[in-house]
Amino acid sequence: MRTRTATLLVSLALLLAGCTDGGDSADGRVTLRFQSLAWQEESVAANEELVREWNATHPDVRVEYVQGSWESVHDQLLTSFEGGEAPDIIHDASDDLADFAHGGYLADLSDLLTERLKADIPQRTWETVTFGDGVYGVPFLQEPRVLIANAGLLRTSGVRIPTPERPWTWPEFRQVTKELSGDGRYGVAWPLKEPVSATLNLSLSTGGRLFHRGADGRVTVRFEEADQVVPRTIHDQANTDHSASATTLGSGGSDTLPGFFAGKYAMVPLGFAYRQQIEQQAPDGFDWQVLPAPAGAEGLDQGVSPQTLSIAEDSPHKEEAAAFVDFLLQPDNMVRLALGDWMLPTGTEALKDPALHTSEHGWATGTALAAHLRSAPAQSVRGYPEWKDKVATPALQEYYSGAIGIGELRGRLEDDGNLVLARYQR
Repeated sequence: MRTRTATLLVSLALLLAGCTDGGDSADGRVTLRFQSLAWQEESVAANEELVREWNATHPDVRVEYVQGSWESVHDQLLTSFEGGEAPDIIHDASDDLADFAHGGYLADLSDLLTERLKADIPQRTWETVTFGDGVYGVPFLQEPRVLIANAGLLRTSGVRIPTPERPWTWPEFRQVTKELSGDGRYGVAWPLKEPVSATLNLSLSTGGRLFHRGADGRVTVRFEEADQVVPRTIHDQANTDHSASATTLGSGGSDTLPGFFAGKYAMVPLGFAYRQQIEQQAPDGFDWQVLPAPAGAEGLDQGVSPQTLSIAEDSPHKEEAAAFVDFLLQPDNMVRLALGDWMLPTGTEALKDPALHTSEHGWATGTALAAHLRSAPAQSVRGYPEWKDKVATPALQEYYSGAIGIGELRGRLEDDGNLVLARYQR
């Protein structure tokens, strides 16, 4: 109850922060409220600087920067939508948009966006924000999953160092982690406190899809052979080979870093943006590098849920809001936002920037993965949040810990999972 109350208080505070007087002033000037979820110092600075640049050159359309929070954004937005006080421009993630889009809270951007912006972002990326016939956000930052490795340990071990052109296969990755284990060290530490997203998104590389939409539009769960490669690998590393630390399976990414720095783990699979935290926290002289995630039958493909910019359906100034979004996502500006967040831009022009192709901090490795990023499997599945929380998360946690086998995992994902999804598809 205390946690729930605290969340509501945070949501209320954010709502009040976003509900300052806006709209049209007496002199006809338009004020737009832009709620940003940027939180890293560099990212906040980049966003605020771009807002100042817009305001300096657009005296008739002023943008007011509103600070939001990833931890409470869904509840906060729902409250503001229902109260008719939503920000004009909304920063969120594509996997949070489906219910808002279907609920009529977000504007369809199909006829509001410039042709330049539409053409600059690949169609496979637009699919992450397309629900039915409408486009309800602009995907602008994306984060592949990579392997962060102790470069010194890899060099002395003699294992082959993978590259985006020649990555490890999943069987090879399992073998490498065995070779890197021993003397109190694990080859890998999987931080799987939230196991569903990592498992589903990495399974695209092996051809796994899990969610299958029939001709009638209904979605069912099928945990097929291709879906099992990644979870089997993780399970066997932790329970058979003992090349993966069992204690980190319930941890978040940041929790694994002290052990990584201490040489307890040779590698940690993490989101690309964790590089900033590693650069800031690593001890002097610690040598680390970025490696591509393992590849399967579909190569390096993996699912992502990009960060997005949407426009509220209730905004009286949609065209002006769309113009600001277009400004914010000009190629040079998109690069500034990406560098501030240590993530990849979605725009093809921005991805060409030399700053994203340097070997320093693994930028070049991450940028090489951009062409392989696909819409996350659950992106448009109604009922996915409940399926994830009530069925998939506990089932995967028990499987990875060794408490249940692959047959039990399959039964729970499919049987229990399809019962949940069916309620949303009546």
